Amino acid sequence: MSHFPILSLLTFLPLVGAVFILSIRGTEEVVARNARHVALWASVITFLLSLYLWFAFDPTTAAFQFVEKAEWMPEFGINYHMGVDGISILFVLLTTLLTPVCVLSSWESVTTRVKEYMVSFLIMETMMIGMFSALDLVVFYIFFEAVLIPMFLIIGVWGGPRRVYAAFKFFLFTLAGSVLMLLAILAMYFDAGTTDMPALMAHSFPKGMQNWLWLAFFASFAVKVPMWPVHTWLPDAHVEAPTAGSVILAGVLLKFGGYGFLRFSLPMFPLATVEFTPLIYTLSIIAVIYTSLVALAQEDMKKLIAYSSVAHMGFVTIGTFTLTIQGIEGAIYQMLSHGIVSAALFLIVGVVYDRIHSRDIASYGGLVHRMPAYGLIFMLMMLASVGLPGTGGFIGEFLVLVGVFQVNSWVAAFAALGVILGAAYMLYLYRRVIFGQLTKESLKNILDLSPREILVFAPLVILVLWMGVYPSSFLDFMHASVNNLISQVEVARAAAESAVLAGH
Repeated sequence: MSHFPILSLLTFLPLVGAVFILSIRGTEEVVARNARHVALWASVITFLLSLYLWFAFDPTTAAFQFVEKAEWMPEFGINYHMGVDGISILFVLLTTLLTPVCVLSSWESVTTRVKEYMVSFLIMETMMIGMFSALDLVVFYIFFEAVLIPMFLIIGVWGGPRRVYAAFKFFLFTLAGSVLMLLAILAMYFDAGTTDMPALMAHSFPKGMQNWLWLAFFASFAVKVPMWPVHTWLPDAHVEAPTAGSVILAGVLLKFGGYGFLRFSLPMFPLATVEFTPLIYTLSIIAVIYTSLVALAQEDMKKLIAYSSVAHMGFVTIGTFTLTIQGIEGAIYQMLSHGIVSAALFLIVGVVYDRIHSRDIASYGGLVHRMPAYGLIFMLMMLASVGLPGTGGFIGEFLVLVGVFQVNSWVAAFAALGVILGAAYMLYLYRRVIFGQLTKESLKNILDLSPREILVFAPLVILVLWMGVYPSSFLDFMHASVNNLISQVEVARAAAESAVLAGH
């Protein structure tokens, strides 16, 4: 099986499902039913196949595994090159898990253009898996940008009243940053003579050039994270997107920026990374504290969770740029945990929105009397978001704080303030929605979770507890890759310092 193209199979299997759905004919009702079933089967089979990566992966090495390489544009030295290491494998698994969850959660809520909706999700899964698996800059960039199209359609066609505005804002913000990244890719190609990512990690770019390349990549990744002040597209996109659109946006698409920093900024531009770390810390602290305060003032449940995502991703960027083992592993763990928890929180909002078509916190209150199972799952995810020990949210935040405390205790103190504010807005939301007296007429006949909804939440609940109780099962995957990443930065710094001394 060592030569079996498992990554290509995982990447393009959803695309096969999408083509199959496009070929379905019949009445609207028959097409919709068959499209749902094909999308579910295609995404579930992709997830089950991706588990092979989990069991066959060797966590003791930092080398890329399951590598596939084929000539694509040989005259330019551009190859179709795929592979995963201890960092990217976890994001591939996150993607393959959340896609069937999205399909299942949309089973009854999406009733118009079902065929096109399911096709959009399967195409997006192909692009996301391809992006995390790509080991060639051009292949990476194509997948990275292609994700925008299905997400733009999901928001713009199946979204809320202001969906067109939100879709265009999302598209223009993310595209603007990516144009600069394309220019940087061209500059790297002309300097190194290759677009092969492992070769570029070993290539030493000149110090002055590193700064410009780092800033160009930063422009793209900062929008994707999103970092303050380029985060304003996110609340609009989340509020207008259908529930499953918000799930995949928060669960996977927000991880593109953090993954980009780990894959490009740190190993390829290590000197620039060290130089710009104070900038990252400043923007991240503002994001953590400012967006937490903004979340506290929200009356729309989706908007509150969207702003909380910006605050949580602020932790990710702080941890990534500590250049410590704890900080970087904490950042990766926080991304995985946030991917599960934020997905679940958006599904939780979707459950009650499907019933009474309101996201206003004021429309609820006393739901515990009618929806005890819903209240229990909401409580678990709310506490995981806050970072309660025993949940996945705690491990990521704790490791980030340990890592940043070794580097800068002031940054650690401000980040800890964000944890306190996070507890404030999430507990405030939970109290107003779940507790109190059930006085509103619209809520008196509201139904608790259906078997389908319980099936949607079950894997997320299990994962949140598993990540909290047994973190080493995930951390073991990333140790070798993170150690290798830090040593790459240290070697480059040492070489640069010795070059400066030699010059004097």
